[in-house]
This record gives sequence, structure tokens and C-alpha cells, in this order.
Amino acid sequence: MDTRAHPPVTAALRLCLHALLMGLLALAAVRAVADGTHPRAVVVVSGVMAALYAAGALAPVVQPRTRAAALWLAALGAVWLALLVLSPDSLWVAFPLYFLQLHLLPTRWALPVVAATALAAIAGFVLHGQAVNPGTFIGPLLGAAVAVATVLGYEALFRESERRRELIEELMSTRAELAEAERTAGTLAERERLAREIHDTLAQGLSSIQLLLRAAERTLEADAPATAHVRRAREAAQDNLAEARRFVRALSPPDLENGSLAGALERLSSRTTGPGLTVQFAVSGTPVELPTPYEVALLRTAQSALANTVRHAGARRAEITLSFMGTSVSLDVVDDGRGFAPGPGPVVTDRETGGFGLPAMRARARSLGGTLSVESAPGQGAAVALTLPLPIPDGRPGQDAA
Repeated sequence: MDTRAHPPVTAALRLCLHALLMGLLALAAVRAVADGTHPRAVVVVSGVMAALYAAGALAPVVQPRTRAAALWLAALGAVWLALLVLSPDSLWVAFPLYFLQLHLLPTRWALPVVAATALAAIAGFVLHGQAVNPGTFIGPLLGAAVAVATVLGYEALFRESERRRELIEELMSTRAELAEAERTAGTLAERERLAREIHDTLAQGLSSIQLLLRAAERTLEADAPATAHVRRAREAAQDNLAEARRFVRALSPPDLENGSLAGALERLSSRTTGPGLTVQFAVSGTPVELPTPYEVALLRTAQSALANTVRHAGARRAEITLSFMGTSVSLDVVDDGRGFAPGPGPVVTDRETGGFGLPAMRARARSLGGTLSVESAPGQGAAVALTLPLPIPDGRPGQDAA
């Protein structure tokens, strides 16, 4: 019989069932020999039933809810009926048969078969001329009821245990995935932080040193003793500035490592999905090379805005537009979702408490001297716009292209 679908603790219960059936068969045989009621026939039929039961219990093909199990139970039932005709003591074998039938047959078949077995046990008792009393009927029926309640209750507990085990496994898997996602997010955030720190400190400082040395070099005579030293210092600052910029680029988001900002936004648009959502991307104006912090800020803003659209807006269409306007660059993310109702005060701050990443967007915009605005109305979608001033080519402090 099947032992794989149940936990190992049920092995003891199965052994008890085997022992009970074999013991009841042995009791019927001993009583028949002692009473002299068909002793040889009872012993032979009991032995046949014991051998048939052992063969089925050991056979791997006898599994719950299979044809082999049904045939095995039918054979056991036929032999038991023959034994019941010979000996009234064999009626007690009905009790372990109840459990076998409930375990191996589908519930819709097991219940009628158990009832038929109980009626057969009662009939066998009456057939042998035993005294008929309420116990004649209550005993087999009560045994059947106990067996039904025990097996169905156990099956219900087992199914609940399996559901809990699957839930725990799912929670453990989700916890591991969440931990991995948090580690990845933390790594990316740390990379961005280092990139900003290098840009705002080392790169800016080296750029200022380079500009000051260039100005000093222009004020010196060409043959002045200090001119060569100033030139070498300016070149060293220039080389270290280039190295700092390489560090910043190396710490930029992976989406920007193998292509331009426009390419990264195009890929973001193509892989963003939602129920019935279509995302389009467009570039306006003449693209210019942007510093890495600018590209990071624009890309992260687009990612946050699109995440809000997918999770909260219920939009059918969203558009990302990257616009180059001579002295500034702007990113617009517009959707046709459900929007929101502005409260008192400027519209641009209304969703800041909604947990949609606006504080981070605004912090990025402020760190680069830009502005972030959010506009929306109920049923009219939402628009997020980030505008950053383009760096001044002369690389003045605070505006260099590092």
C-alpha cells in the first residue's frame, strides 16, 4: 500500500492495522478449532485471507484510488464473506476492513462500501442464530462510524498540514528572494552614493583646481620658472579628474553601462508591462552627452514613475519623453490612469506622502539644481516632469560634466 503520501509517523498506525487484522483472523481460527465449528474450513479460509492481505500490503501496485486497490479489496471482501458464513467470530474483521476501504477507495465509493460491510457483519451475526439485541446493530455501525470519523479527520488534518508546509516553503522562498532583492538594491544604492560622492567632492575639487591652475598659467610669463610647475600640476589634476570620471561611470547603473540614456529608457519602456498597459518612448531635440549623475537621476526617475503607473494608476497608456532644450534637459512620464485628487497647496506635492518615491526623486532633482513637478486630477491621469539645467561647458564648480 502507499506509504509515500503520508508522513513517516503513520507507519506505526499501518503496522497496528496489519496486526489487528491478522490477530482477528487468528482469533477466528482458534475459536473455530476450540468450538469444533467447521474448524478445517475456517483455518483454511483464514489462512487464504491472511495471505491475500499480506500480498496486497506488500504489492507496490496497490495504491489509493487505483484499479488494483479496488480489485484487491473486492477479493478480500469475497474471502471475508466466505469466512463470515463459516464463523460468527469473523465479523470483527470488518473493523480493519473499514479502514482499508476508506483509505484505498475514493470517498464517494468508500462510504457505501463501508456501510455494506457493516450490514454484512450484522447479517452474519444473525445468520449464525446469535441473540439479536441492540448491540447486534450498534456494534458494527458504531465501529463503521468511528472508522469514518477517524480516517476523514486524519485526511483533513493531513491536507491542512500539507497546505501549511507548502505555505511555509513559499514564505521561505519569498523571504530568500526578498533578501536577494534587498541586497541587490543595497548594492546599487551604495554604488550610486559613491558615484555622487566622487562627483560632488573629488571630481568637483579637481575641476576647480584645474581651472585655477589654468588661470594661474595664463598670468605667468612663458619663460617664468613657475610656469612649467603650474603646467605639470594642471595636467596632473586633469588626469586625476579623468580618472574620477571613470570611477563615476563604472559605478553607474547597469542599464547605463552598455549604451546611452536614450537606449536605457527605450529598454525600460519595452520591458515595462502591466494589465493592458502600453509604454512608448520618444526623444525630442538634439541629444547631447550628459554627466553620469544626470543620466542616473533621469533613469531612476523614469523607473520610479513607471513603477507607480503599473502598481497604482490602472493606466492603459504611458509615454516617456526625453527632451533636450539647449540649456536644460527634461524627462516627462505621462499616463492616462485614474489620477488623484489634489489637496490644499500646490499640486506638485500632493502625492509625496503616498510612498511613491517622490522624496527620492525630489532629492535627486535638488542635488543637481533641477526641479520635479507632479500634476494630476481624478480620472485624468498623472504627469511627472524632471527638469535639469545642462552643465556649463567651461566646467565651473558645481556645473562640471563630471
